Amino acid sequence: MAERLNSFDQTINKNCVIISYMKSGKIVVVGSSNMDMVVKTDHIPVPGETVLSGSFFMNPGGKGANQAVAAARLGAEVVFISRLGNDIFGKQFSQLFSEENIETSYLVSDDNLPSGVALITVDKEGENSIVVAAGANANLSIDDINEALPAIAEAQIILMQLEIPMNVVEYVAAYAVSAKAKVILNPAPAAPLSEELLARIDILTPNETEASMIAGIPVNDIEDAQKAALLICRKGVKTVIVTLGSKGAVICENNRCTRVETKKVLPLDTTAAGDVFNGALAVALSEGKDIVAAVRVACDAAAISVTRLGAQSSIPYRNEMILNIAINKQ
Repeated sequence: MAERLNSFDQTINKNCVIISYMKSGKIVVVGSSNMDMVVKTDHIPVPGETVLSGSFFMNPGGKGANQAVAAARLGAEVVFISRLGNDIFGKQFSQLFSEENIETSYLVSDDNLPSGVALITVDKEGENSIVVAAGANANLSIDDINEALPAIAEAQIILMQLEIPMNVVEYVAAYAVSAKAKVILNPAPAAPLSEELLARIDILTPNETEASMIAGIPVNDIEDAQKAALLICRKGVKTVIVTLGSKGAVICENNRCTRVETKKVLPLDTTAAGDVFNGALAVALSEGKDIVAAVRVACDAAAISVTRLGAQSSIPYRNEMILNIAINKQ
């Protein structure tokens, strides 16, 4: 389309879908880039077991890259800050990001470490098991961030994950506070988070496992997720969104929790579903949606992604979101 669509639908209820047009703010994503090597098989092997696979393919991934691509495909102006290996994967990543209209001025080429790689097994139910070799992602530094401070200073939203060094995450969050940018942290993969960092986070988006680690209680159901989210809020986070896969998400802020359900779909591959959720959430918020409406948009985008194989190959475009909404309204 010649005209760029600049807003998601404002879905108030099942009977009302309003399409509006609103320019999104700039989103800066700080995070990882990996090449995903995916094996599709009947079941994920247990230790010591060998399973014969049906298929293998490679697909660009990495939590940071996935979230940047998701935000860009859904209409945002995106700047991506990452470190790539000076190798064939790194060169492919740079080209792909440019093709997605992502600003690549702050991608750093690393001569010492290769690009990150993720080994992913996907079973017949769409569940996955992932092992990541960080590679150049582990070398993303505060010096790299300092080079990108002009972009961060102009951002409306900063989106980060934990496949990069923790000191970089903490440094960016501290600077974002001074720049009055909203900070969304997807605390994946699960890792301990300092109280200083949590106090600087506007929105934290853990899944059940991550929420359990941060809150210090088991999370096995929706009620547990609400309890964990409230405990995390007491650590200083303004808003906690616990993602629950096919059960949607729980939003907690100001000592109140709201559950948002997701559409029922037949999952093919859940790889990157959380990343799609976070990218879509950032875009919807940047366009002025309230938190509940933004989470609905994020759930819708993630639901589309799990019906497709791969990470970035599964990420929907804005026009697909609008078409999906129209079809489901009928």
